Amino acid sequence: MSEYRQDLFRYVAEEFAEDYREGEMPRREFLRRSVLLGGGLVGARALLATLGVMGVSAAELAEAQGAAPQNEPARNSYQVDPQDPAIEARDLTYEALGRTNFAYLARPAGVASAPIVMVIHENRGLQPHIKDVARRVAKAGYIALAPDFVSPEGGTARFTDTAQISAFIARTPAEQHVAHGLEAVKVLKAQPGAQAERFGMVGFCWGGGMTWRLSTVLPDLRAAVPYYGPSPSFEDIPKIRAAVLGIYGGLDNRITSNAAPTDAALTAAGVRHQFLIYPGANHAFHNDTGQNYKRDAAENAWATTLVWFRQNL
Repeated sequence: MSEYRQDLFRYVAEEFAEDYREGEMPRREFLRRSVLLGGGLVGARALLATLGVMGVSAAELAEAQGAAPQNEPARNSYQVDPQDPAIEARDLTYEALGRTNFAYLARPAGVASAPIVMVIHENRGLQPHIKDVARRVAKAGYIALAPDFVSPEGGTARFTDTAQISAFIARTPAEQHVAHGLEAVKVLKAQPGAQAERFGMVGFCWGGGMTWRLSTVLPDLRAAVPYYGPSPSFEDIPKIRAAVLGIYGGLDNRITSNAAPTDAALTAAGVRHQFLIYPGANHAFHNDTGQNYKRDAAENAWATTLVWFRQNL
């Protein structure tokens, strides 16, 4: 397993474990998700040991494996109405990598030409919140594309159990995710009126990590805004040509603890960047449909994101 894939897998596993330890995920649901991530009972026991979760019997794990999913309650609020006359938004399919891929496209209405921004979802797939973020990007004057990285399994909409989505994302080889992202960039750049040379990217949680990693293989990317995503290999940081705005939550120690060494690596590589760490904000604080939403931090972070795009695209 590649270093990148290990980091990606570990990121999802530790997110589940953190939610469990903080009382945000019931024990049975955490164990059920560990079975999905581990690929079975044996893999789950090994995974739990690496996470420091002890005292789980084989019977308890087997019972959890057959338990019903306990997804976070769905909240379908949005900040930009899909029917807002200022934008045009729709689901999109395209053929690439030998399969049908899914995405969501949003653009300013009545605008012939505009800069472009790719929006990358969390490890739960292309949920309504990310589609709303794409509409916010379009409302700000950009052509936005949010690719569905669950496309190889038939797309996010095929699943009612978000843990299955997270397990697929975590267990998929990194090269496949990167290849998917690069194909999505081609689709975005091919949109009518796309100003391909004015190209930005924003991603959240797992999508923040993908934003970091794609920035190391896209020399024409001008601006990258990873929200609380795991940093790329420091060996790859000198390959970044984009101006990077890193967004972190002060309480999100699992991710934010790596901000200082990442900052140092970016500085040493001469990459223009800025980091914002919001006190009192936890992981996923920008997601206004989630339980960690922190309005003041989210609004400031988004306003700063749009300023970053205006300055660099």
